[in-house]
Amino acid sequence: MNGAESLVRTLVNHGVTQCFANPGTSEMHLVQAIDRVREFNTSLCLFEGVCTGAADGYGRMSGVPAVTLLHLGAGLGNGIANLHNCRRAGTPLINIIGDHAIHHAAYDAPLTSDVEAVAKPVSSWIRSSRTSNGVGLDAADATHAAMANHPDPNGNVATLIVPTDCAWGDGVERPQMRSFVERAKIDNQVIDTVAPQIDAYTVLLLDGNALTEDGLKTAGRIAAKTQCSLFTPTFPARVEAGPQLPSVNRLPYFPEHVLATLSSCSKLVLAGGDVPVSFFAYRDQPSSLVPEGCDVVHLAHRHEDVADALVHIAERINAEKFLAIDGDRPDLPQGRLGARSIAQALAALAPHDCIVSVDSGGGGAAYDVLRGCVRHSWLNLTGGSIGDGGPVAVGAALACPERTVFALLGDGGAMYTLQYLWTAARDNLNIKTVVFSNRQYNILEVEYLRMGVNQVGDRAAALFDLNEPALDWLALAKGQGVPGKKATTSEEFSVALECALASDGPYLIEAEI
Repeated sequence: MNGAESLVRTLVNHGVTQCFANPGTSEMHLVQAIDRVREFNTSLCLFEGVCTGAADGYGRMSGVPAVTLLHLGAGLGNGIANLHNCRRAGTPLINIIGDHAIHHAAYDAPLTSDVEAVAKPVSSWIRSSRTSNGVGLDAADATHAAMANHPDPNGNVATLIVPTDCAWGDGVERPQMRSFVERAKIDNQVIDTVAPQIDAYTVLLLDGNALTEDGLKTAGRIAAKTQCSLFTPTFPARVEAGPQLPSVNRLPYFPEHVLATLSSCSKLVLAGGDVPVSFFAYRDQPSSLVPEGCDVVHLAHRHEDVADALVHIAERINAEKFLAIDGDRPDLPQGRLGARSIAQALAALAPHDCIVSVDSGGGGAAYDVLRGCVRHSWLNLTGGSIGDGGPVAVGAALACPERTVFALLGDGGAMYTLQYLWTAARDNLNIKTVVFSNRQYNILEVEYLRMGVNQVGDRAAALFDLNEPALDWLALAKGQGVPGKKATTSEEFSVALECALASDGPYLIEAEI
């Protein structure tokens, strides 16, 4: 057994069995090991940003890390944007990065780089293997690091760098010798302090495992008892939503809207959430979005056992029942096609227990409509680096093959990692993509006007425009093996969505809005 095979077998021994790969020459011994270890599943991705985003989606839905297999510092650098999103999501993930042999590094070959420096901004744990006999132990430590409870904003990305001589030398397989560390429980004294403060003027800001089904039901009991309001941050990593769960709102995006939403709040209880801040700085807006006169009360950090803390809060105040959402599905929309009518069609036709992955664009409008009538898991773009929604959908579909996955993407963001469609076709993944094709970076035009500009000049507008030439989404999808339809009206979109849901495998709808 060489070091590469010891690494792969050690990962399998620790419950890590999914890899998203874009290997190069320095990873060939690892590819050979993957060929030998049948329990280790791999998906080939044509761009490293798809690897990292897919591993993020897999980890969010499975709760265990996936592996990315990337080529040197250049390959890791190509995946960095979605590793940033993964870090912000707190998703467990293991990067395996091949590197030059230790003795070869001194020659400064063309692909030589400081891999650790590239990894540092997005990794909570980094190690470079130094011996082939130690690679298995390094893999075990990487898995434990990814599954540890790191405080925000460190994230749970572990990066293991494997020089080729450590891969080709003799290796030792490592069994799992110790259990993963459970989330920290909240001290009873904190519970006793926070519980009596929650009232009708309180906002309970939920994140982490408070947004699981059990966590939400407990928060709903607290809200029913105290009349407090339940909110999530603007972009939580994963939210369970739909009928038989309590209603939980999201904080808005723009700072003035957040301040308005919290204006009547006298206490902000952080139950996994952080103090809300403006996504960007504006000259006429504060960075901290806690209203004047509102007290911030800390209950639990996101990496702690927030759901358990909520259970103890509910027990302290004798909270018993919650008011569940129980809405009817809407009728199919008619007429002009837009973000709202697309959301309405999805709410009318989407199967229960689906997964929704969103990126930039109009897909976010579906949250409020879907949560009223369709049980689903909602996966957000967490770090603001667009191009995440499609790859996250790939990972979610592999983690949950029995569930339908929707990827709701803006046309600008979808172009960042369009190669995800090829992986979806190759693995026949049940992903239904909706591209909101308005042929522009719309959010940038909105932000430009927020500077106080009354009119967008021609040269500025050209930097937001995707219309010359117009993207042919059906051709782009077909070229990667994914069928699709184009919709320009609500009626056409509903027909296209029915075709997508009836198809076996991936399908793309271009929604011209």
